[in-house]
Amino acid sequence: MGERVYSVVIGSALGLIRSMDWPVTVTGADRIPAEGGAVLASNHVGYLDFVFSGYTARDRGRRVRFLAKKEIFDKRGVGWLMRQMGHIPVDRIGAAHDSVTAGITAVQRGEIIGMFPEGTISPSFVPRRAKSGTVRIAQQTGVPLIPVAVWGTQRILTKWRPRNFRRHIPILVNVGEPMPLTSDEDPQIATDRLMERIGDLLAEAQKLYPAEPAGEDDRWWLPAHLGGTAPTPEDAERRLDEDWARRREQRGGSGDS
Repeated sequence: MGERVYSVVIGSALGLIRSMDWPVTVTGADRIPAEGGAVLASNHVGYLDFVFSGYTARDRGRRVRFLAKKEIFDKRGVGWLMRQMGHIPVDRIGAAHDSVTAGITAVQRGEIIGMFPEGTISPSFVPRRAKSGTVRIAQQTGVPLIPVAVWGTQRILTKWRPRNFRRHIPILVNVGEPMPLTSDEDPQIATDRLMERIGDLLAEAQKLYPAEPAGEDDRWWLPAHLGGTAPTPEDAERRLDEDWARRREQRGGSGDS
């Protein structure tokens, strides 16, 4: 049942990509293993990143099980689909370690899991400092840790911006070589190294991106260091901290633990 649901969802996503004529260019898809467990670690610039980072495994005949925020699983209908497809909920305010345990179990049975180490979309479109759960799963299982950079998805649907389902928006996905990792390396140091590698892959994708802003008002999807009007990393972090404080207050007020 679950795999049939996943097939239907994949077909619908591919249909949307074709109908919108969003050209997708994937570099390095052959770096994704054709069998066995692996961890895909991607930057996070838009709500559709999971669609396009998962797209990279299509030609390898693989399906990616994503770790995604618990709030998605709590939505009627959507949550059922997520569970049927084998995705894994992450309670970012509560017991986040449970998702690490579930991720370990998934890769041990030969699945590819997809993770966004930053934990949320980066509104500056610059990779944020990440948490170490992604690295810890790879360390404890010995599976390949594969860095991925996506670019262009922020133009369609991202944080703090209205949706923009326009046609002909190009998407680039850059898959890197599996990152060398030892079981005794400090997980946070390895995570910082992972994010540096993702940043390098992202810079390569940005250089190759085949579109420019249409005008001054369209520079919002470029990071400040590339001449865009996206929030600086410092401004973005301040606003994210405010958002988190509100969510924690709402969560506490609702009686949830």
